[in-house]
Amino acid sequence: MSKQGRPAPNEAAGKSRDGFTSSFGVLAATLGSAVGLGNIWKFPYVTGANGGAGFLVVYLLATLLVGLPVMIAEITLGRRAKADAVSTLRKLAPARQPWWLVGVAGVLAAFLIMSFYSEVAGWVFAYVFKALRGDILSSDPKLTSAAFGALISDPLQALLWQWGVLLLIGGILMCGVAKGIEAVTKKLMPLLFILLLVIGVRSLMLPGAAAGLSFLFTPDWSKLNAGVVLVAMGLAFFKLSIGMGTMITYGSYFRDEQNVPATTLRVMAADLFVSMLAGIAIFPAVFSFGFKPEAGPSLLFITIPAVFASMPMGHLFMVLFFVLSAVAATGAMLSLLEVPVSVMVGRLGISRLRATVLSLLLLALVGASCALSNSTLAGVKLFGMTFFDLFDYLSSNILLPLGGICICLFVGWVWGKSKLQAALSNDGTLANGAVVGVVYLLLKCITPLLIALVMLKGLGWL
Repeated sequence: MSKQGRPAPNEAAGKSRDGFTSSFGVLAATLGSAVGLGNIWKFPYVTGANGGAGFLVVYLLATLLVGLPVMIAEITLGRRAKADAVSTLRKLAPARQPWWLVGVAGVLAAFLIMSFYSEVAGWVFAYVFKALRGDILSSDPKLTSAAFGALISDPLQALLWQWGVLLLIGGILMCGVAKGIEAVTKKLMPLLFILLLVIGVRSLMLPGAAAGLSFLFTPDWSKLNAGVVLVAMGLAFFKLSIGMGTMITYGSYFRDEQNVPATTLRVMAADLFVSMLAGIAIFPAVFSFGFKPEAGPSLLFITIPAVFASMPMGHLFMVLFFVLSAVAATGAMLSLLEVPVSVMVGRLGISRLRATVLSLLLLALVGASCALSNSTLAGVKLFGMTFFDLFDYLSSNILLPLGGICICLFVGWVWGKSKLQAALSNDGTLANGAVVGVVYLLLKCITPLLIALVMLKGLGWL
């Protein structure tokens, strides 16, 4: 029922709300949202570039102080309201207070991220087929660089791969939450771990692999400074898919008996484990063949193919690596696209099929501007940025941290400790008062200030 006592569209139609059916399904879907392409290349690189093991210590503390409290809050709000990101805040906020705008900002952030992320995912899927055909089987980075440049500068290829990825994700979402999102992520997450382990074992068997492990795990305390701490806080915030409505949406599909703090802690630990496995899989091989670790697409699409082409059985492991990357991208995109789909279903009362089709059409239209940012629209810039870079900047530096801060303020200062206690204890069935106290203190006083620092750094004001 709505705050005014009127049934929501789906309730009025007599439809029961879909949801996750098992604890493993909850964990797999939530982890699938948190794990993305950033786990495969960005996290290992940032860790190595900022002090290795020393950075990991700071990152873990930042996750506990920044990422985890907001993730708990978002999932809790979603489960309590059993609604989409916009309706959740309309239901739980006091009358006539516009907290629902935070949900709108989250939907906008998810849409903008999906617009450019689907293009990067399109490159990954394209590379699966390039790897299978042997098109990028070269140890010369100049040749792999030319292959990547040819892909992103071809407007037809860029659009077709992006739209192909959108159709794949849309097809999964049309099957629903349990039969679509949960069923797929329950298969993809174990596959991701298996592929990472296989590639990691092979990478560790290479001569000179110890240099790559040293890059990741040897502390360089001299690199730790205020800037590195801010990098760690920003990474902890962005890696857990918070501030964009995804965790509120997924939280609405949680079962009532699910222990939210325990589940989120498992997701955080598994997400970190995936990132560490990715580092072990990538950097021993990179160092073994004398390549230099670089951030961004150059590592994923240029350096990695050259590395695998240099090793025995490299063709096979290159294919496995890009399949792994495609798996990681799929779980993240499912959660991103589910945000606008769930809002259309919940607020407009339309079917999941129609909501998914409408979302796909809008994304195909808006996302095309990102797909063409390296070709036809390369010269079209707003505020000195291409559409790809602009959407990334707006979502990462403004909408996501602003959403995270507002969620903290809502739970800490508006919703209050008693409601948080009831929700996190599953209405008194769980004895986790100490956990609630810590989470409440962080959300009310500490976490929003830390996220504000992340936001100021992202805007270049620190």
